Amino acid sequence: MKKLVLSMVAFATGLGMFAQDLPSNPEPGKCYVRCTTPDIYENQTVDIQVSPSYKVLRSVPATFKTVTEEVMVKDASKVLRVIPATYTTETVSYTSKQGGSTISISPATFGSDTQSIQIKPAYASWELGAPAANCASSNPDDCRYWCYKGYPAEYTTISITTLQNDATISRNPLDSKTGTYTKKVLATPARVVEEVIPAEYATITRTVVDQDAYTQEEVIPAKFRTITKEILKQKGGLTTWREVDCKLVEYSALPINWNTGSATLTATAKSLIDNRLMPVLASNEGAKMEVASHTDSRGSATSNQSLSERRAQSVVNYLISKGVNASRLVANGYGERRLKNRCTDGVSCTEREHAANRRTEFRLINN
Repeated sequence: MKKLVLSMVAFATGLGMFAQDLPSNPEPGKCYVRCTTPDIYENQTVDIQVSPSYKVLRSVPATFKTVTEEVMVKDASKVLRVIPATYTTETVSYTSKQGGSTISISPATFGSDTQSIQIKPAYASWELGAPAANCASSNPDDCRYWCYKGYPAEYTTISITTLQNDATISRNPLDSKTGTYTKKVLATPARVVEEVIPAEYATITRTVVDQDAYTQEEVIPAKFRTITKEILKQKGGLTTWREVDCKLVEYSALPINWNTGSATLTATAKSLIDNRLMPVLASNEGAKMEVASHTDSRGSATSNQSLSERRAQSVVNYLISKGVNASRLVANGYGERRLKNRCTDGVSCTEREHAANRRTEFRLINN
């Protein structure tokens, strides 16, 4: 009987609006919803680039390491060492007095002799003779004659000394004298030995570059956002009336246990929506559904209104993500405006009474 009354109330309420468009031949006790043949959409996902790819250059500082190494602190050098000569002793004989000789002289012996010496050689000369007695010339020299007269050489005898024996000498040898002396004889000559003085080293520690500073290039990929958009597949617009279960035109509880102050659906809440709302929408094709959310009176009216709207919208958004056309869904938040009991502001109520006002409901509504 209650269903019938509600059905009649629903019809009476919309009578003015739909007087010309009511179901034909309605049956008493049944409920109807006005369904407009919906436009049929299909959801398509589009990847929209929301930020381009770009490069990020990161400077990597140089790294260093400590190494130890030997360094020369003094060059290698040489030292020259003189090794003196060595000697041996040797006895040497020598002539302390040379042997000589004495000389005996035998003087020369002489004899006497004579020798004829030409003191004037032989010669000849012309000589004028006595004048002739019968010379007829007045010049007396004309009557003389010349004779070439020769003269013999002239000699003289002188006494001479002759050598009988020349002077001679005779030598008589004198014996020599000998002596000895000691001398040092070189056994090994002095020499220079070259000795190498090795270089000296020390161990030092120094810091060297292990890897020089460099830059790393990192490509930040472009970011895309997947957008689901509705594509009109088939145009609707025809209005029909569909018989529905009368319980579905009344608010039915959707018992989601919301976390305090939260509008986030839990896994349990999503499962509840899948099992309660999805079958109703599937079996009432073209019908429209209202999701209504309420709060209790605690807290400010503004915050309660916002919370209820967010909770209702969360349910609608989830249904859309499951493929329900958004045109079939309405999200309404009523905050604390539709309390089911006396628990208004300033009234002391139990937690159970407040919980009755914190609810989410759904119903089918005219399209």
